[in-house]
Amino acid sequence: MRDNSWLQQLLDEIWDQYFSDVPQENDVRIVFGRKAKRRLGSISVDPKDKNVSIITMNGIFRYEEIPRFVIMATLVHELSHYSHGFNSPIEQRYQHPHAGGVIKAEFSERGLLDLYLEQKRWLKTHWPMIINKYFPNITNSHRLVAKKKYWIFSDLGL
Repeated sequence: MRDNSWLQQLLDEIWDQYFSDVPQENDVRIVFGRKAKRRLGSISVDPKDKNVSIITMNGIFRYEEIPRFVIMATLVHELSHYSHGFNSPIEQRYQHPHAGGVIKAEFSERGLLDLYLEQKRWLKTHWPMIINKYFPNITNSHRLVAKKKYWIFSDLGL
């Protein structure tokens, strides 16, 4: 299983390789959070220390069955928020964090559009099964199965 130090290494790698133009104006920490059905990641200011931004990643990402590229894309998404001034000391560039497709545009500007699209495809195909595995008693599981069947048939052109 992956741990928080693995996440920290990934954060450092992505920041150095793709966000070197973004000044790290404060301490940025990254941790695994709880398992969640819908939220892949988030960024917030530490309520105990306003000089710290915390990126929290879905606890399901600890498991090796989640591809590294899915975690990378989620981390790029959260670093995009940081670089746009959301929950960071950087001046806020937009009124809303997802205004007008700014996240997808950020991926594209950084040469990561393929990563963005690959994550979207993987989530569409595999996430419902992951949710069924880690949340076996959710009330909407029949809807997830129905979607999964639809995706299988749509892939076959039926």
